[in-house]
Amino acid sequence: MTNTKAQTDKSAIENVLSIAEKNKVQLENVGQLLVVYNEKPESFTAVFVALEKKDNKWVVKQSPIEAAIGKNGFALPQMKVEGDGKSPTGIFKIGKLFSYEKQTNTLLDNQQTTKNDKWIDDVNSADYNKHVSGFTNAKSYENLLLDTDVYKYCTVIEYNTKPVVKGKGSAIFFHLALKSDSFTAGCVAIKEDYMKLMVNWLDPKQNPTIIMGNLEVLKAM
Repeated sequence: MTNTKAQTDKSAIENVLSIAEKNKVQLENVGQLLVVYNEKPESFTAVFVALEKKDNKWVVKQSPIEAAIGKNGFALPQMKVEGDGKSPTGIFKIGKLFSYEKQTNTLLDNQQTTKNDKWIDDVNSADYNKHVSGFTNAKSYENLLLDTDVYKYCTVIEYNTKPVVKGKGSAIFFHLALKSDSFTAGCVAIKEDYMKLMVNWLDPKQNPTIIMGNLEVLKAM
């Protein structure tokens, strides 16, 4: 079993290094990179690897682990739409961290989540795909403080944020997976132990970025 896992990890690392190299120009100013891919486009189980740049070369910071993505897998590039149950494909910045507890060991822009914090997913709202604290006229939204720990660590993946395009998808986060073989509505989720490592490592000065999608699609981008 150990040898099989070692071979699987080796293959995954080769894949993510290939993806990073393929997108070398776009990642030129990036020092920290999260790579998330699946092998079957419709699969909600993905591989997650974190890389950091040392002497202009990518090295593994977090070896391959399981990640949960949208229940319907990855959307093709530019094809993500609201409510499709798919995670977007592409290269996106890592943004602000919302967390249930006050964070002292992270360099990320962060705030402690309260019951007032919402993320708007109403496509007809002026605040679509934006954070709102307090009252909103939006017909639908995500509460960022839940009864579960799913959003205990909830970092914004800057998809469809600058600019916001109505209907192209909202509330794409990097958050907790509470159990194996789970799926999300379009976010990326990993187990808490690994998330803590990521939150304590990610540094805005390193321009942290996530590249995500189906393996063959990413290799062809």
